[in-house]
Amino acid sequence: MAGNRAMAEPRGGEFLTFRLGQEEYGIDILRVQEIRSYEPPTRIANAPAFMKGVVNLRGVIVPVVDLRLKLGCDTAEYNSFTVVIVLNVRGRIVGAVVDSVSDVMQLNTEQIRPAPEMNSTVDASFITGIGGVGERMLILIDIEALMSSADMGLIDAAR
Repeated sequence: MAGNRAMAEPRGGEFLTFRLGQEEYGIDILRVQEIRSYEPPTRIANAPAFMKGVVNLRGVIVPVVDLRLKLGCDTAEYNSFTVVIVLNVRGRIVGAVVDSVSDVMQLNTEQIRPAPEMNSTVDASFITGIGGVGERMLILIDIEALMSSADMGLIDAAR
């Protein structure tokens, strides 16, 4: 997977920031369709643990992925701050469960550093860079690549 790193060059833009555990992440705001409060989805048999199930969103059946479980967070607690970010990825609507949404942040290219090479629980091939504003550090994720990965089984990578 490390061979894919070259295609994900850090670039500036607007990022929706959210929390998973103690870390703050950012995704391209253009992929975000809406933010909804968490409702328990209908479970799908034999789905991986991070695939929470499906919800009916105005007549569209939307798969819901718990990003906390997918990205290896220690715990995935459901409380009043837990939200679902509804994403449009390659024409497919997908829900992503996160601990909370923070804000929208504008980052220019100079504020984004390449992600360090590391052996961690997070598959670093989906990390496009680290955004820094003052004391805040954002882990920037290529949400399209993450949701299109083969283990997700959600989106045909050839599209």
